[in-house]
Amino acid sequence: MTYASFTLSQDGPIARITLNRPDKRNSMTPDFWAELPEAVGHLSDEGQTRVLILDAEGPVFTAGMDISVFTNPDALATDTASHREAFMTAALALQDSFTAFETARFPVIASIQGPCVGGGVDMICACDLRFGTKDAWLRIEETNIGMFADVGTLQRLPKLIPEGVARELAYTGETLTPARAEKLGLYNAVLEDADGLRAHVDKVAAKIASKAPLTISGTKRSFLYARDHSVADSLQHAMTLQAAMWNTDDIREAMTARGEKREGNFTPLTPVRRMGRT
Repeated sequence: MTYASFTLSQDGPIARITLNRPDKRNSMTPDFWAELPEAVGHLSDEGQTRVLILDAEGPVFTAGMDISVFTNPDALATDTASHREAFMTAALALQDSFTAFETARFPVIASIQGPCVGGGVDMICACDLRFGTKDAWLRIEETNIGMFADVGTLQRLPKLIPEGVARELAYTGETLTPARAEKLGLYNAVLEDADGLRAHVDKVAAKIASKAPLTISGTKRSFLYARDHSVADSLQHAMTLQAAMWNTDDIREAMTARGEKREGNFTPLTPVRRMGRT
């Protein structure tokens, strides 16, 4: 399947979405917002992907929302109550585009090889892991153009770094350096350059892909539930999930493979058949 705003490739259980408009600083066009959840949802439902890498071509990871979105008078009309309702509905759909990373049955790794601005920060905050290069700085750009971030940054970033720092970045619109992002724990690691970044991320992805798919899916679901619920509720949820997903075959294979010093041979996730999707 081909997309206008990125390429999608597959190497065994590892999928890769690559932003491929480097001449436009990989800005997010209207096509991008529609294509991204479709691509991620398809990979998730298919059941063959065990980890997804999100990366980009060129010196800039993404400049955020493309200017064409802001110059479309129909998309931004708010002069009547009906227009404002439509505006809100469209904005909620943008939020859903990045929430697709969270609802995917596999982890998503952001491989950030250069500056990440505006909507890009919203996007990487919805990923499971984030790695960057020494020039992969971040900025909540919305503050600098007279609006506030509304596609996930203000909701997810305070769960990833201290809330006071998240507020500082959102209120000032100042740049977060890669070194500080790593120190705060937003970046799992900072690599020297794009080649080093890719090699490191590929290694992490391969390690994740070597585990039992049900184990990784259940772990991701538990992390997300715990983020938004109390410890007591999360413990109950974890036990219910464990009871539902307990797989003796995977446990036996994992232990046997470890004893024999080989990769485990696990069954892929069962495909999800949704109404209207082939």
